This record gives sequence, C-alpha cells and structure tokens, in this order.
Amino acid sequence: MNQRSFSLLAGIIFTIIALLHLLRIIYGWDPVVEGWTVPKWISWVALIVSGYLGYEGLRLGIKSRRS
Repeated sequence: MNQRSFSLLAGIIFTIIALLHLLRIIYGWDPVVEGWTVPKWISWVALIVSGYLGYEGLRLGIKSRRS
C-alpha cells in the first residue's frame, strides 16, 4: 500500500467516524459501556479530532495524487 492509498483510506475512515459522532450528537444517542453512560462532551472532542484527521488524510491523499 502506497502513501496515497493509505492517506485516502485513513481519511475516509476518520471522516466516517466523525459523521457517526455528529449523528450521536444530533439524535441524542446514549451509548452505555458496562453500565456507564458515555457523556456527550466526549463525542464533541471525538468529532473535532476525527474530523481533523479525516480532513488531513483526504488532503494528503489528494495532494500526493497531484505531485
């Protein structure tokens, strides 16, 4: 797997994760892990981090294609 493929794949995966966190925030889903309800602020942090990583992965994948 070359750098371009890896960057695009990672960007797509992180973008999907960011969209799932956004859906959780919008629809108010409350995941429970071993009896502990996960607070919504964790999804806000995860949305920002995974959104940024998705953006950078897609940007690097497209940039390496042009070079």
